[in-house]
Amino acid sequence: MNYPADRRARAEHLAKVISSRRFLEKQGLGNEVPFFICSFEPEDGLTMPEDRADLIARLGHGGVRILDIDLYDLSLQILENRGILQQLLDIEPETEKAELKELLQGVLDVQEHLIPAIAQRIADNPHDVIFLSGVGEVYPFLRSHNVLNNLQSTAKDRPTVMFFPGKYTHALATGASLELFGLLHDDKYYRAFNIMNYEV
Repeated sequence: MNYPADRRARAEHLAKVISSRRFLEKQGLGNEVPFFICSFEPEDGLTMPEDRADLIARLGHGGVRILDIDLYDLSLQILENRGILQQLLDIEPETEKAELKELLQGVLDVQEHLIPAIAQRIADNPHDVIFLSGVGEVYPFLRSHNVLNNLQSTAKDRPTVMFFPGKYTHALATGASLELFGLLHDDKYYRAFNIMNYEV
């Protein structure tokens, strides 16, 4: 199952799973990192922020604290903190896309800038679960597999849920793969679990 039947079914499943002791205590994962993918139809991208906010509020009422990290907002914050956001905006109209992509990949380097920024938020905000969103918005400057691979040592103490606009598929021969927007196939190996298949 890649997508639940509707938004309400997805919301109910996520609330039930994430609030469960089994999920919060990372039970049944073996030695795997507690990373989960919540894939959704790309067309649901406009309603997903609202659904996520409702879920965070609902979980909060039940005493589950969520650290909500939007990769797009975080990227803008990094560029702002480094004093280069306005410069990038100024040169963007005249810069080739490939050149701009290369430039952004450098200044938003996952290991050097993104992961330390996430680590700082983890340290500053008491939480039970981490939500990662904005995956589609930061493509192709940041790739979800790169973020997850580099996050393994930083976010291993609490479950992390990445909200992914596309498909998360498993095959015995090739492992797992994420297909952004259901179109861009990436055959990198992912150690994350499909949260829609998680049972409590």
